[in-house]
Amino acid sequence: MMKTLDRRGKFQGTRNRRHRAAIRRIEADIIQSMKRGVLSGWLLALVLGASASAQTPQPFPRPGDSAKPQPSGPPPATSKPDTQGLKVLPPTPPPAAAQAPPGAPTEATLGMPIYPGAKFIDSYDAGRGQRYYLFGATADFAQIVTFYRTALKQRGELVFEVPAIHMFEVGRFREETMAFPPGVTVKDYSPDGYLNPKPGTPTERFRTIIQIVPSPPGAPVK
Repeated sequence: MMKTLDRRGKFQGTRNRRHRAAIRRIEADIIQSMKRGVLSGWLLALVLGASASAQTPQPFPRPGDSAKPQPSGPPPATSKPDTQGLKVLPPTPPPAAAQAPPGAPTEATLGMPIYPGAKFIDSYDAGRGQRYYLFGATADFAQIVTFYRTALKQRGELVFEVPAIHMFEVGRFREETMAFPPGVTVKDYSPDGYLNPKPGTPTERFRTIIQIVPSPPGAPVK
């Protein structure tokens, strides 16, 4: 009887060890699968991020974007431009207007003023027969806002504070026929600057970007 119990105990111990070994193998397989899943997700996010960065620049801000969002953290050390008080330091005069390169839009074709010295970057399809035109400038954001306040005879609106975006609506926005409100939008890209995305151009960065969306032909004036 004792021998039988002893054999049963040995058999039970052997079976328990096999069960534990099998459980350890299963746990190892699960850990390896989780690692592969995390690595695959990281690679997918990396590919998607690289793909997104190569896309066409998008107009700013989109209709329906929230106005004046508050920054999540404390403001940066650099003070943001005071466009409401028009305290532009130093108040240097705008550079002389340069001759537009062949194929570049003019004030006559756009129906809106172009900041003197601003360089035409490119134009993009905004949808519904509209296009938006990007210009780069090395001048201060507040200085360009001041120029357009004078040229358009309106104050415009600071729709975002960080990064600063000031919008001037020129013409009436008709949602059923337009993709974007006609007007001029000025965006601050300091201190790093906006890298010119146009292929075949010298590497250059602009302190401020000007976006112009002309009114469609026959659109009512605001």
